[in-house]
Amino acid sequence: MQIIHRVAVMQVLTERSKEKLLASFAEKKQMLERECSQLYFQLRKHEKEQQNPNMIEQFKKAIEKRKDDIKIIDFQIAQVHTLPLGSELKEKEVDALLTIEAGDDWHEKTAANTIVIKDGKVIEIRQR
Repeated sequence: MQIIHRVAVMQVLTERSKEKLLASFAEKKQMLERECSQLYFQLRKHEKEQQNPNMIEQFKKAIEKRKDDIKIIDFQIAQVHTLPLGSELKEKEVDALLTIEAGDDWHEKTAANTIVIKDGKVIEIRQR
């Protein structure tokens, strides 16, 4: 019988992966800043026209949420800068098919597995 099992994918931090990660964070931050600017413009427009106060409050909340997200990204960027090369970062989790048979040790078979990648190549598969 086959079952679906979650497997963690860890990435070894190299100079190349660090650059990609920082570029990804910078892109997300830039997108959030653009959204903030657009929302701020819409907010001013609605305030000027003195429209629905609930709508104005929603714009303010949306702007604050994006500002909080920007702070989180800034923190993540700082963390990446402090990590030494060779550190392992959890990239994501994937589903894997696991074959089980009658008589298998359930705990051994379903123990957390980890795939370790370095610059896009699988370098190790760990079984606990």
